[in-house]
Amino acid sequence: MTERSLLAVSDLHVRHQENRRVVERLAPRAPGDWLLVAGDVGEAVADVEWALGRLAGRFEKVVWVPGNHELWTPSGDPVQLRGDDRYRLLVDLCRGLGVVTPEDPYPVWDGPGGPVVVAPLFVLYDYSFRSTAAHDVAQALAAAADALVVSADEAMLHPHPYASRQEWCRARLAFTEARLETVDPTLPTVLVNHFPLVRTPTGLLRHPEVALWCGTEATADWPRRFRAAAVVYGHLHMPGLFLEDGVPHYEVSLGYPREWRHHGDGARLPVSVLPAARTSGRPR
Repeated sequence: MTERSLLAVSDLHVRHQENRRVVERLAPRAPGDWLLVAGDVGEAVADVEWALGRLAGRFEKVVWVPGNHELWTPSGDPVQLRGDDRYRLLVDLCRGLGVVTPEDPYPVWDGPGGPVVVAPLFVLYDYSFRSTAAHDVAQALAAAADALVVSADEAMLHPHPYASRQEWCRARLAFTEARLETVDPTLPTVLVNHFPLVRTPTGLLRHPEVALWCGTEATADWPRRFRAAAVVYGHLHMPGLFLEDGVPHYEVSLGYPREWRHHGDGARLPVSVLPAARTSGRPR
């Protein structure tokens, strides 16, 4: 019998019909499999509900963290809540589906590779992944605009009720760090966040300016501090695996159809985190 696994996927972007078909095919490999969903399921609340509801009906446990796309307020979505209000609505939606969120008690995976505490994180970005040539955030954003590289977050991800995305990020960092400090220190963790927790994989971005919207330097030591057996993230649409300080970091995104259809990436998902997949020494 196949042993149960802790599996992961991200960036399903189900507004694309081809991606919806991938979600329709996602299924456990063995009874008792868990699924970590590392954000960017979709933009419309109804799409997020459809996808997570479908997955929650198949896997023993589904754990979700928000990506930037879930936090957008698209003009065509009947739900026009912004910022933290939108996030709280999604948390309530997930709880109604039995899906674990960053606001819930961290579950303990007791299957192969366990016991480990699975910690879903909602940590934003604060523009600290910027080049050393840019002395401050304003300069970095101006340089990105000059290069014609500006994230849609600037128009669609509203920080309400916070004054800025940086302020919202600071609040989330403080909340999350305090929660992680309470985890049983004898247990390792699997840290799940939409954005990478370390800057390393952003070095492979085709447009380096995009790194501004990809995380925060404040989490760089979290894999070591919080005894990570693995880190799971998405956002970059560069699926792969690398080791940093001995910790495997899994980028588990599907991405857009134009990115994956020629690779058949839908067939490789979900990715096994525990038991551990084979590691490589750098992002790929």
